[in-house]
Amino acid sequence: HYASHLQEMLPMAMRRQLGVPTLPEALPVLHFPNQERSVEVLNQQATPEHRRLAFEELFLLQLALAMRRQGQTQDIEGIAFAIRNPLVEQLKTVLPFSLTSAQERVIKEISHAMELPTSMNRLLQGDVGCGKTVVALHAIVVACGSGYQAALMAPTEVLSEQHYLSLFPLFDALGVRCLLLKGGQTGRERGEILAGIQSGHVQVVVGTHALLQPDVHFAKLGLVIVDEQHKFGVLQRAQLRGKAAWHPDVLVMTATPIPRTLAMTLYGDLDVSVIDQFPPGKKPVKTMLFPTGQRKEAHRLLRKELEAGRQAYVVYPLVEPSEKIDLQAAVEAAEQLREEFSPFRFGLLHGRLPSREKQAVMAQFKEKEIDVLVATTVVEVGLDVHNATVMLIEHAERFGLAQLHQLRGRVGRGLHQGYCLLIHALGKIPPYSQQMPMKLEAGQKFADEIINSSEGKAFSRSTARRRLGVFAQCEDGFALAEEDLKIRGPGHVLGVKQWGDIDFRVADLARDTVLLIKAKQMAVELLERDPALILPEHHILKETLRRKWSEKLALGGIG
Repeated sequence: HYASHLQEMLPMAMRRQLGVPTLPEALPVLHFPNQERSVEVLNQQATPEHRRLAFEELFLLQLALAMRRQGQTQDIEGIAFAIRNPLVEQLKTVLPFSLTSAQERVIKEISHAMELPTSMNRLLQGDVGCGKTVVALHAIVVACGSGYQAALMAPTEVLSEQHYLSLFPLFDALGVRCLLLKGGQTGRERGEILAGIQSGHVQVVVGTHALLQPDVHFAKLGLVIVDEQHKFGVLQRAQLRGKAAWHPDVLVMTATPIPRTLAMTLYGDLDVSVIDQFPPGKKPVKTMLFPTGQRKEAHRLLRKELEAGRQAYVVYPLVEPSEKIDLQAAVEAAEQLREEFSPFRFGLLHGRLPSREKQAVMAQFKEKEIDVLVATTVVEVGLDVHNATVMLIEHAERFGLAQLHQLRGRVGRGLHQGYCLLIHALGKIPPYSQQMPMKLEAGQKFADEIINSSEGKAFSRSTARRRLGVFAQCEDGFALAEEDLKIRGPGHVLGVKQWGDIDFRVADLARDTVLLIKAKQMAVELLERDPALILPEHHILKETLRRKWSEKLALGGIG
């Protein structure tokens, strides 16, 4: 009875093309399915009626994102940078290495976008170690050579310092003034930096959230680069953009491979560039699993590398043992390892260390004054030490796939073979291809031990076994990201902050890839025909869109 009052928002031509029923037709069938329908098909949500509801959710979001993007590119006048300025030519002579063809392609894409008079909004994706920083460097040089300032924001002090240390010598050689802004700088030092930014004397500023402070004023901010995008909310990105008197170009970088469907969903309002190639000579890191009973075997490999003059990381999931999770603390572990591996030199790095101490430890490790760095996941992003060849991870079952992949990416960055050694409490793990499928039949249950992760989330033992089995066999970050999506779903892959309101009731990003691509294509086609949704047949669609997405995605053009 209620179904007859529902309004249909999808145009008839679209429903015909998809072969799906109207909303008033679909809902009664789903609530009271025909007995001839198989339970399996219903459970898999594979009926035309399910497909109709899933498509509606995906289509509405893609339409909202397409409208947001349309608003960003059409109405907003940006900066037309001079992409062939003398500074760009000079950069070619300063770089100590040659670029990969993927880096050159992406530099061309970004340069073309910066040359246009509309504001650039671009996502730069690339696996760990593929060379995104040099692409960002090129964009910064284009901006500075055109008379503008650039800001590079990273999520942690470790990462912002790493960027600063690696970029400073190149900027210095080009005569570009670059400074690091961070929390904890003395009043006088900070005052001098802020004055330099405001006068325009400082052309490039690298920093953390410190860049968002109200007392940071730019003279002529033209380019904003946000690194490790998934660690920042949309608001922080907008806050940094707001520091410019006009609309600066924005480049968002991530080394956390995002599954294609998630990238389309989260970043549907951004253009995407992907670096899908590694610098020549990069060897794959050898990944090995060790149950806790075989720790000595892992330590033997670690010692062998140290004796060959290499360096290593040993990573623990927490800083101190909490009451809930009985973990070895990194602090105690450093002491035990120091005794076992005497006379090798150990350092300790964790999130609660004062900034100055963190900096000192990192500098010592880089200068080879420390052989083994015992750390919490502080090293997940940022440290770049070419002589480090071993990443030993304790309690590996408590880490997510993305975290493990980031940690593995810290080693094997130089000429020597890298090793990732995972010590876990899951017994013998068969190769992933031999593991039982995770899906359970309807009504089936099993008792499965719950494990707490380093991020404070709970997950099952079988999930952890599957994850480590996959990780040991695969080094492709994008393939791992797709697998993570299948295992955990979008909310967990991205975290609540990122996933936020994109909470589908029927659509499933791991399952409905084809439907999502179709939804995006149809949304773009619809807006080409009717950019403001003013045709009578789009009236209900526009109203639904306004109700569901206008506030969440700041769609000023709707309603």
